[in-house]
Amino acid sequence: MTDDANFKPHGKHLIAGEWIASGQTFASEPAHGPAHDFSVGTVDLVGAACEAAEEAFWTYGYITREERAKFLDTIADEIEARADAVTEIGTQESGLPPARLNGERGRTIGQLRLFASHIRDGAYLDVRHDAALPDRQPLPRPEMHMMMRPIGPVAVFGASNFPLAFSTAGGDTAAALAAGCPVVVKGHSAHPGTGEIIAEAILAAIETCNMPKGVFSLIQGGRRDVGQALVQHPLIRAVGFTGSLGGGRALFDLCAQRPEPIPFFGELGSVNPMFVLPAAAKARGEAIGTGWAGSLTMGAGQFCTNPGIAVVEKGAAGDAFVAAAKSALEEVDAQVMLTDGIAKAYRDGTARFDGRNAVSPLLVNQNEGRSAKPALYETDAANYLQDHALGEEVFGPLGLVVRVDSGDEMIALARGFEGQLTATLQLDAEDAPLARKLLTVLERKAGRVLANGFPTGVEVSDTMVHGGPYPASTNFGATSVGTLSIRRFLRPVCYQNIPADVLPTDLV
Repeated sequence: MTDDANFKPHGKHLIAGEWIASGQTFASEPAHGPAHDFSVGTVDLVGAACEAAEEAFWTYGYITREERAKFLDTIADEIEARADAVTEIGTQESGLPPARLNGERGRTIGQLRLFASHIRDGAYLDVRHDAALPDRQPLPRPEMHMMMRPIGPVAVFGASNFPLAFSTAGGDTAAALAAGCPVVVKGHSAHPGTGEIIAEAILAAIETCNMPKGVFSLIQGGRRDVGQALVQHPLIRAVGFTGSLGGGRALFDLCAQRPEPIPFFGELGSVNPMFVLPAAAKARGEAIGTGWAGSLTMGAGQFCTNPGIAVVEKGAAGDAFVAAAKSALEEVDAQVMLTDGIAKAYRDGTARFDGRNAVSPLLVNQNEGRSAKPALYETDAANYLQDHALGEEVFGPLGLVVRVDSGDEMIALARGFEGQLTATLQLDAEDAPLARKLLTVLERKAGRVLANGFPTGVEVSDTMVHGGPYPASTNFGATSVGTLSIRRFLRPVCYQNIPADVLPTDLV
């Protein structure tokens, strides 16, 4: 297919290579542009997609790494061929600016190509070999090989805040396909047209590379029973999810309650605390405050790495940080949020802060409809540790400053945080002793700890960890970004005394 900026969705599901309509439809709710009708997902469609994925696995799970790598590269090519159409429908549905969609498309294509390179290298297989020791006493040792193998069909839930990079052909799908696992995607109803055009790109790659049709399916929208049926289908072997704590925890529990439980890899959100250490606050507190405001409001604060909490000591340096942050936030205009529901949740979150006596409002704005303006509040460490609700994520441009009396109280506060995706240290050279103490706490709390920067912006690389202790994610040993994320969809198999001409080719 050549690029077509006038793409008009047909609104069907993609099940094992066929576009299929269902009896009911729902209308998309774009931020601007025309609405379109899409078929509602059903439990029967889930069953058909999962059965096709299992059948495809017997082929796809055993093709060569080069064949899978070429498939991933071809998906990237097909998405790029639809660049203008992807941007047009994506901006309409999400309200995100074209530059953001173009950047996200680049990231999506880049991570597909990164996984292609990663599996060509082969190191991810973690191949091991113990030679036979027939003369060992008191017992001989058999010859053993070990290698990571794909687990089977994987379910992926599209995310509301990333129409491309965490959705239809996003990181979870790319990692699973790279591992050798067919994928069934439940598309997010916030951007069904974007999901459809990306599914068209994947289907084109399937046909070009002669892959089994069931290697990928997309089920649009659907009621809660569709998601439940997907995670509980006996042929699904793992689930990738990016979304809310409530929704993710409900699906996690369903996975655990199956007759054969499966892993649920959920990324559930975070407040991503930033600690402004004393010397840094004194030397450049105003600049840090301004930078924090920029990170806090990027994309209307709709990033899971949004740094929602800043910790700074009481006193003049901390006051300067707060004043600079407030001044910068006052200059930020209203931004369009991804959905009406997210906008309402943001209003509800700010209302939760407005009703607390121990919290001082520093900047409050009236928000209506699908738009949002920043909000800023302040409290102290004692009140924060006593009020669990202050640590709950508000998805949007809301910041909370927590003031502490000393470095020791900063450490005590750090110990009181729940699991996070990220934690940030703003430090100068004189802060190193305190930073070392904080680091020992924060590495237990977060999957990524960074210094003198801001956590918005997640590099797709070999070293990235996008995950963390609960409630940031449901599996502290996994990441949903970077090449390490492939391990979620692999398991080790030991081959003992298997003849060389029978072993998998990657072991020979």
